[in-house]
Amino acid sequence: MCLASRDGGGMQIALLQLASPGEESVEDRIARVTGMIDAEHGLHDTDVLILPEMWTAGYFSFEEYASRAEPFDGPTLTAARGWARAFDLFVHLGSFVEAGSDGRLHNTSAVVAPDGAVVTTYRKVHLFGYGSRESELLTPGDQLGVGHVAGSTAGITTCYDLRFPELFRSLVDDGAEQLLVCAAWPAARLEHWRLFTSVRAVEQQATLIACNAVGRQHDVALGGHSRVVAPTGEVLVEAGTEEGFTYADVDSALPQKMRAEFSALADRRWPVPAPAPAPVPAS
Repeated sequence: MCLASRDGGGMQIALLQLASPGEESVEDRIARVTGMIDAEHGLHDTDVLILPEMWTAGYFSFEEYASRAEPFDGPTLTAARGWARAFDLFVHLGSFVEAGSDGRLHNTSAVVAPDGAVVTTYRKVHLFGYGSRESELLTPGDQLGVGHVAGSTAGITTCYDLRFPELFRSLVDDGAEQLLVCAAWPAARLEHWRLFTSVRAVEQQATLIACNAVGRQHDVALGGHSRVVAPTGEVLVEAGTEEGFTYADVDSALPQKMRAEFSALADRRWPVPAPAPAPVPAS
């Protein structure tokens, strides 16, 4: 367990890095993770718990997406509701393969309140294709995910979304001050992970909270290094490559303070109007 300073009050965050070994069934994995959470005494002082992308199905288990898909109100959401109620905290359940009512599959996230109510949902907009079958097998979402989480407004995104700053700016335009990211980011591109999580926090003047997967899935090593980055660019905490909990103390008011003192967002001039067409010379 990695622990950042927790002396300053504010919002207490727990990131739970998880592995998704191929030989483990979804049912066994949910039971194992529930055991980890039930035994974690630090969660009693925590406001928000966040898990990785596709930890139930395994992101790189493309051949099993259809068989491991579940309805929105399926076992992953049911488990998250139990954890939220048991520890009186908000749970970002990471994401799972959702079987939509129309038969299409989605990479779906949700945040659950301490009473078990769903605060916000999000279907991953940017589906990955490079060395991945996600964009072939799943249908992208078309809506933002923004909701009130532990007294602050949070926007949620998933993994590959980190490469698309316009999505994060749209979340900020909808009021987001905290940015919650679940991921299954490979170790081969770990420096990109560090770069994008830091840049998105600074450019959006928001706290970015990113939970990544660990272990190996179908010969792909996951990068771990879940991290929390303040709007100043300070890395408040960064995990390693093992399963387990990482904690951080977040000043939930800092984004508003930053935006008031250094008004980069208010200084935007976009879109810039296109220039008038040049006059056509007389013949």
